[in-house]
Amino acid sequence: MGRGKIEIKRIENTTNRQVTYSKRRGGIMKKARELSVLCDAEVSLVMFSSTGKFHEYVTPTTTTKKIFDRYQQTSGVNLWQPHYEKMQESLNKLKETNNNLRREIRQRMGEDLDDLSIDELRGLEQNMDKSLKVVRDQKYHKIQTQTDTYKKKDERDEDPDYGLVDHEGDYETELGVANGGAHSFAFRLQPIQPNLQDGGIYGFHDLRLA
Repeated sequence: MGRGKIEIKRIENTTNRQVTYSKRRGGIMKKARELSVLCDAEVSLVMFSSTGKFHEYVTPTTTTKKIFDRYQQTSGVNLWQPHYEKMQESLNKLKETNNNLRREIRQRMGEDLDDLSIDELRGLEQNMDKSLKVVRDQKYHKIQTQTDTYKKKDERDEDPDYGLVDHEGDYETELGVANGGAHSFAFRLQPIQPNLQDGGIYGFHDLRLA
């Protein structure tokens, strides 16, 4: 008793559909190989499953591209022209974007402004003001950060064995203004530790503060 005839329509059950595709894919691949060997034919078979998986068979003595080229020559259909046109369109868009960016850079440098309207010039001015504010804020932030770093470094570098002594010896002020004016004071670093009174290995140093 023969098998019942299967109605050719889409299999709704996903699992059954995948199983049927896998079995029939193997069968058609086998037929393509047999046709290529028995009949010395050039065969290219390309398949995509419903889940997007790619499967291909091509006669070992050729390539899919060569078969497509022969198809174009025989049928007169250019398979690559739409692809080239799409690539050319994308290239033109990239060139336009590049030109716009270059023009914007020149305008921010004060060049190529003749064709801009008053509104466009006003917008460019506002954008540059915003950019300038960002640059200034970043500059002040870096200055503050470096200042804080230097202060911390100076605090670490201070030697606790030394103090300041006002006007000792023959030190003279560099600047003096009578009647309550500005004064410059001379100081000398003097060891606080008793065992450093004779100068030790450190010696004495002058420190003048204006």
